[in-house]
Amino acid sequence: MLGFGQRLLGAQEKMDDLACDPRQLERTYHHFGLVNDVLSGWRSVYLRRIRPHLSATRPSRLLDIGCGGGDVPIRLAQWAARDRLRLDITAIDADARAIRYASVRPLPSGAEGHLHFRQAMSGDLVREGSQPFDFITSNHLLHHLSAAELQALLDDCQHLCVGTVIHNDIGRSALAYALFGLGTWPLFRESFIHDDGLLSIRRSFSKPELAALAPPGWRVRSLIPFRNLLIYRAPGKRPDA
Repeated sequence: MLGFGQRLLGAQEKMDDLACDPRQLERTYHHFGLVNDVLSGWRSVYLRRIRPHLSATRPSRLLDIGCGGGDVPIRLAQWAARDRLRLDITAIDADARAIRYASVRPLPSGAEGHLHFRQAMSGDLVREGSQPFDFITSNHLLHHLSAAELQALLDDCQHLCVGTVIHNDIGRSALAYALFGLGTWPLFRESFIHDDGLLSIRRSFSKPELAALAPPGWRVRSLIPFRNLLIYRAPGKRPDA
């Protein structure tokens, strides 16, 4: 059995199966919000790396790639609206099921008209000649990709972003696997959270692996608990710590 010294490749998460139980898939999308609020650290990412660059008068544009059920872009829109800062968000996912779910979710007060969901991939926006974004984010996307797919994504991001790119993903470790397994088994039996989450940890990059694959201009930072941030700042922009 493959240990934690290497990524587990070639395995498919249950929610990625087009024939999976639609009720369990919907519950999974619903539960993502709780899991990400507790484990993904987006509040600190927003406070440190996004909010300082937002304005109350000048709109900023953010692209969220692989948005899933939409909880992360909804949170970002909520926080920006609460802070009275102008942030227009486009959230994309290749899976039509995710976009259908996200598109009918109620938006937080002040975010109406500032958050739009669309079925697309980053390459589609590059080919369309999309206007550049001030921020690009993703959550739990990188571990789905091969090394070649990761390089293609990062190239797309450099084409599309004139500010900061933040890819937030799991950092693979045996301890993360054990704690997630214990913490989620009694809570999420009617969704794919437990099984897919464990598989996601096995499929994720370690910090050294991600750093080795990162092109020039990209850097990897750790985020508690068990997170890797892969960050890019467009040329001419002041790098964050």
